[in-house]
Amino acid sequence: MASTTLSMPAGGATGTLAAPVADGAARGATILALDLGTTTGWAVRLGEDGITSGTMTFRPSRFEGGGMRFLRFRGWLDEMQRVTDGIGRVVFEEVRAHAGTDAAHIYGGFLAHLSAWCEERSVAYEGVPVATIKRFATGRGNADKAAMVAVIRARGFAPTDDNEADAIALLLWAIEAGGGVA
Repeated sequence: MASTTLSMPAGGATGTLAAPVADGAARGATILALDLGTTTGWAVRLGEDGITSGTMTFRPSRFEGGGMRFLRFRGWLDEMQRVTDGIGRVVFEEVRAHAGTDAAHIYGGFLAHLSAWCEERSVAYEGVPVATIKRFATGRGNADKAAMVAVIRARGFAPTDDNEADAIALLLWAIEAGGGVA
């Protein structure tokens, strides 16, 4: 199995090469899993070549308008499409409640841009409830961030934070559960 690394866009990005896809896992198109937010966790399955993951920060500088985060996000999606030779499916963490108004607005903006981007390119996309991801990874739908990071590390990955761990868990759900019913 060949190792694969993605070139990373400028500023605010991290990425790691992690464990290969299990032999019994579903094969096929590239799947991109996203934990949407100002610091977006991402994980991508590159066909049979394995899983790569990381985080990308879309925080605007003090001299930019708030819309710049979304323009950078769309540019980053375009770059991911290019370096992966095409994304076949996107799964994202579907958040129903936020701690604050700003977080809700930012998430809504990312979701709007993601769904429009997918529609423009005829890429299948699906939201997965937070509790479904946590239950899949830990057995508990209300697991905390530390538990999510610990279980993903126990599976052989090295997430830099909870955003990346959530994205990896979501990708594993999409692969191993076949994206099936919670």
